[in-house]
Amino acid sequence: MRINEEIHIREVRVTSAEGEQLGIMLTRDALRMAEEQHLDLVEVAPKAKPPVCRIMDFGKFRYEQQKREKEAKKKQKTISIKEVKLRPNIDEHDFNVKLKNALRFVEEGNKVKVTIMFRGRELSHPELGRVVLDRVSERLGDLVSIERGAKLEGKNMTMILSPKVQKPVKAAKPAKQEDKGGNGDAED
Repeated sequence: MRINEEIHIREVRVTSAEGEQLGIMLTRDALRMAEEQHLDLVEVAPKAKPPVCRIMDFGKFRYEQQKREKEAKKKQKTISIKEVKLRPNIDEHDFNVKLKNALRFVEEGNKVKVTIMFRGRELSHPELGRVVLDRVSERLGDLVSIERGAKLEGKNMTMILSPKVQKPVKAAKPAKQEDKGGNGDAED
């Protein structure tokens, strides 16, 4: 975005800070007009014929633009991948604790990477790890979708779960009650 003396075009279409059209004029005249008002001439549409420039306080404009970008960044939800590490021969209580952590991560809107760590001879029985991963996905059920299934990577078997998007449930419309007034259809 070019401002003031950086604009090297002969003629520009000028608008005021309020958006009012001031017409097509020479750039030097537009600059003079902006200086008289103690404002800046800012090129807002360089590709237009002729380019569109606005007379405004550029510092204030930049500040408000940065403020809007900051607000948009705050509203933007970042999804991170959280990891839960398990062993193929994990006890029930330990499994439940890890499952509770995974559930908390999913409820926060994060993806969960479930890792089964094999040691020594356990690596010769990858089906044990697959059973544990199946238990995790079965217990989390409707809350998650499997983004990447069980995959053996070196001494670890991993699976990535992502939270399902919850669609708001619309309330069912109440059934219309029949009019019990005398409309002549009643049987006696």
